[in-house]
Amino acid sequence: MTADALEPQLRAGLGALGLDLDDGQVAQLLAYQALIHKWNKIYNLTAVREPEAMLRQHLLDSLAAVPPLRRFAAGRPLRVLDVGSGAGLPGAVFAICNPELQVACVDAVHKKAAFLRQSASELKLKNLQGLHARVETLAGPYDLVCSRAFASLADFVTWSAGALAEQGTWMAMKGKLPKQELADLPTDIEVFHVERLQVPLLDADRCIVWMRRAAGA
Repeated sequence: MTADALEPQLRAGLGALGLDLDDGQVAQLLAYQALIHKWNKIYNLTAVREPEAMLRQHLLDSLAAVPPLRRFAAGRPLRVLDVGSGAGLPGAVFAICNPELQVACVDAVHKKAAFLRQSASELKLKNLQGLHARVETLAGPYDLVCSRAFASLADFVTWSAGALAEQGTWMAMKGKLPKQELADLPTDIEVFHVERLQVPLLDADRCIVWMRRAAGA
C-alpha cells in the first residue's frame, strides 16, 4: 500500500486525536513509515511488515502519546531521550510533531541507531538524533526520558536514571495498566499520573505512566 493510499487513514487518525499537523509533517510521517518498510526488509526493524498494520500499530500508537506530550512540554524546548527506541517509535514521531523538542533515540543495536540517523538525514529532521549505546552509559541530562514497551517500569527508571535531569520526568508508554510493575517500583520513584490512551483504528489498551523522583530522593 502506497503513502497516498495510507494518507486518508492517517489524517482520520490525526483528526480523532485532535492533532493539528501541517501538510509537511503529514508527509514526513508517511515518508518515515515508508523508510521503516524499506529498511525492514534488510534490518528487521519490526515484526509488523504490512503497511496498513504499521500505520495502526506503530504510527498511530505513537501519535496517541503526542497530545499528552504537548501538554507536558507546553512549548518548552525540552531535551527528550527515547530509550530502546528500535525503529524510532515513538521518538521519531515526537520529533516530527514537535520541532521545538530535541529528541535523541538510543538503542543498543547498531543497525537500529544507523536507521535512525539515516531517517533524520533523509527527512531533514535536525531535532532528531540516533544513538548507538546502552542507556546506562548516557549522562544526559534529559528533561524527559520516554519508552514504549521497553522494559518493566523498575528496570526502565533504574537503567535511565543517570540520563534524567535532576528535576526530570519519566514517560512510560504501556499496554494494559501494569499494576504489578507499579507495585515493584523503587520507593524513591513517584508515579504522579497514569493516563489512558485511545489509539484510533486499534482496539487495544494503552496508557502512559508518568513518574519522577520522589521529593527528597
